[in-house]
Amino acid sequence: MGWDIVSESWIQASERALEQIRRLVERKDMDRLELVQSMRFILMALHRSLLGWMNWVNNPDIMVAFTKEELTEMNRRLAEFVQEFIKYDIEVTKQGARKSSISIEARREAEERVRREPGEAFYI
Repeated sequence: MGWDIVSESWIQASERALEQIRRLVERKDMDRLELVQSMRFILMALHRSLLGWMNWVNNPDIMVAFTKEELTEMNRRLAEFVQEFIKYDIEVTKQGARKSSISIEARREAEERVRREPGEAFYI
């Protein structure tokens, strides 16, 4: 009985999160901060879901209730989803690394220009 109550509240909270994500995705003309806030909410929803999955997978009392076929299907779908997510993660990480190195180089060049301004130079 206790698992039914927990599961029902989990489902309701997950449905609310899905609705909020749907509303965020449908919003037009979000500024940069709103986009970052939206990504934060979406990733926190994913994090919450992952924690729930880990709780289930680590609990033999729950996992024993699933057939081998059900476990096989869960495994297949999770593998597909996670592979696509990791591919995207790698793509964005590469993009961020390029942007970061460009930013660092621009900062160094600006600092070098400041150091070399005529009023700062001293020649013997």
